[in-house]
Amino acid sequence: MSAPGTGSVVGDVWDQVTTASPVPSAGLVLAAAAVALVLVLVPGAWRRTRHLVTIAHEGAHGVAALLSGRRLAGIRLHSDTSGLTVSKGRSSGPGMVLTAGAGYVGPALVGLGAAYLLSRGYAVGVLWALLVLLALLLLQIRNFFGLWSVLLAGGGLFAVTWWAGDGVQLVVAYVVTWFLLLAAPRPVVELQQERRRGRARSSDADVLARLTRVPGVLWVGGFLLGIAGCLLLGGSLLVRLP
Repeated sequence: MSAPGTGSVVGDVWDQVTTASPVPSAGLVLAAAAVALVLVLVPGAWRRTRHLVTIAHEGAHGVAALLSGRRLAGIRLHSDTSGLTVSKGRSSGPGMVLTAGAGYVGPALVGLGAAYLLSRGYAVGVLWALLVLLALLLLQIRNFFGLWSVLLAGGGLFAVTWWAGDGVQLVVAYVVTWFLLLAAPRPVVELQQERRRGRARSSDADVLARLTRVPGVLWVGGFLLGIAGCLLLGGSLLVRLP
């Protein structure tokens, strides 16, 4: 039997999630993009916001592992913005390739999905979808810093969805979506810079090179092409105004 008021709360949340928001102005959409770009390009901001990209990166590894039939053993997030997703199964084959290849394109794919929802008017739906994904990710976290990072991100989203007004929710949804799309290329560029210095021999691109015999630099290029496609498509959805 439900506690008093529980059904009403769930119904209210569901109404918010499934009710389309008014179409935002072009100025708001572009301002959200500008804020997201600052969070990516300004070094002081990037040192902090890059943790959000790592969360999406490792989460994508985890989802790919599960979809390919591997067993997810845990995810770690580190204070230097690196991360590690451990899965069990065959050490080669399509499942391992899919798992290794999902990380760098993961943030852009999440951003593309969010952009689609925003194009349909579901700004609150975007926030709740991200919150659910963080809650599922939390179940797989295996270290304290990772726990803290996911709880902090989830707590911020929950505060916006629960207490903020419609206008604030709309702005946050657009900023987060733009951030995921615009931030995704930077870790790939940083990866190639590290590879040139010989410091990333265990990177996803190098793991894929060993699995497929395709040079790592081509995998890096593939990551960038996939991310660019998500950015172009997602951006076109976000700026599609009446």
